Amino acid sequence: MTPADLQVALRDLVASAATARGADVSLTDAELVLERPRTREHGDWASTVAMRVGKRIGVAPRDLAAELAAGLQALDGVAAVDVAGPGFINITLEAASAGDLARRIVTEGAAFGRGTALTGLRMNLEFVSANPTGPVHLGGTRWAAVGDSLARILAAQGAEVAREYYFNDHGAQIDRFSGSLLAAHLGEPTPEDGYGGAYIGEIAARVAAAHPEVDTLPRDEAREVFRREGVDLMFGEIRASLHDFGVDFDVYFHENSLYESHAVEHAVQRLRDLGHIYEADGATWLRTTEFGDDRDRVVLKSNGEAAYIAGDIAYYLNKRERGFDRCLIMLGADHHGYIGRLMAVAAAFGDTPYENLEVLIGQMVNLVKDGVPMRMSKRNGTVITMEDLVEAVGVDAARYTLVRSSVDSALDVDLDLVAKHTNDNPVYYVQYAHARTRSVDRNAEAAGVTREHEGADAFDPSLLTHPTETELLGTLEQFPRTVERAAELREPHRVARYLEQLAGDYHRWYDSCRIIPPAGEDIGPVHRTRRVVNEAVSQVLKNGLGLLGVSAPERM
Repeated sequence: MTPADLQVALRDLVASAATARGADVSLTDAELVLERPRTREHGDWASTVAMRVGKRIGVAPRDLAAELAAGLQALDGVAAVDVAGPGFINITLEAASAGDLARRIVTEGAAFGRGTALTGLRMNLEFVSANPTGPVHLGGTRWAAVGDSLARILAAQGAEVAREYYFNDHGAQIDRFSGSLLAAHLGEPTPEDGYGGAYIGEIAARVAAAHPEVDTLPRDEAREVFRREGVDLMFGEIRASLHDFGVDFDVYFHENSLYESHAVEHAVQRLRDLGHIYEADGATWLRTTEFGDDRDRVVLKSNGEAAYIAGDIAYYLNKRERGFDRCLIMLGADHHGYIGRLMAVAAAFGDTPYENLEVLIGQMVNLVKDGVPMRMSKRNGTVITMEDLVEAVGVDAARYTLVRSSVDSALDVDLDLVAKHTNDNPVYYVQYAHARTRSVDRNAEAAGVTREHEGADAFDPSLLTHPTETELLGTLEQFPRTVERAAELREPHRVARYLEQLAGDYHRWYDSCRIIPPAGEDIGPVHRTRRVVNEAVSQVLKNGLGLLGVSAPERM
């Protein structure tokens, strides 16, 4: 008996109660959500559906709860149903029903936790998109970890997800970058508005080595060589760093292509046809105030040049014309002001803001070493980079640490803690739990405790009655719902926090329940059954870590 089975039963029972009273009640998924009671003495699952819909049916919530409880009590696998307070329904499952979940997890394997909530949706997830003017900084690194994890979670719910990197190769920042490279090559000071750091000198030297003719070219032509070759080299380094971090993109979209392909003109004309473009003061404007923006936006300046928002308009339309139902954009903490204008753009095209277009804002990341915030990068010279973090703690620890907290809050990463191989370190705690499940499995196999056995020694979930087993099975059952909620709310940290809870429940179960019997004691059904539970925990830990792009080690 799974939570999904109980929800289906509740929906049918409520429908019957409504029909009997001449009412027509349509239930949302939120109204049918089952929750874990605060104390397990109150059962395995709790529902508030009677309090949510009682008045709509025309019956007191507690009376409706009693009616629903009687129907639930008749279900196979349900041990007891109690009504509390104004209409809480507390459900206790039979031990065998709860315990059989372990065998189902082992049978489903990597598929356990996957769902169909987003099946049929094509989603474009744009993240990182760091300018090709320097290494990926910590903010971009956080988005790399979170974005890739979110893509995995959305795909696990059936969505077709395209990871997209918006390559900013158009505009003034590229001019400053090429000027900085040329200055480094000529031994000149870094331009006032340029880029510093050892990486600038390194890239400049590589360009000059490949193109010695730059020393004979006029300054403007030499600068163009550094621009063309330097941007390619820098972006190559960025892609390599992301790949080493476990993040690869399906699409690398060049901003410059929007202008070369006339996509900007196409988008402006589309908006003109829709009646949202007007001319004033020699410029071309988009009437975004009609769609909730604080002011109208210039699209084409009076000199004919495209304003910054023109690229955003063309890029959004391009994504929609490529067939994506949902466009998710992950931006840094300094981009809050972009949300209103981007939503207005979506609405101007006739789309639904916050549905066809979503904008996620991530807060800053700080590294702390020996209790002191780190401010400078050895190579970049200005900010801490992805390479700095990975060098300090490794890919797994970096990814997990950056994902496990909500992106709505700023994050301080304690390098001393993250590098520890102790239970104080969350990533170690979870990975060690998986390694322990594999060690237990190997030892059980060596001791002759097989997972399945015929006859009297067959798998028997009714034997899983220890309080730690009840707690552990309850947590295992929450995994599919956790993944579904993480996808729905765009919050990968929910998976990390779930894994930490599961690891804790497993360690407590391991301390209380033996899989290998003491010397002189025969191997029995309870030992074989517990080995299946151990295997189920191992599978869920592996599945969850995989959604975060973190390895599940066999040994530690």
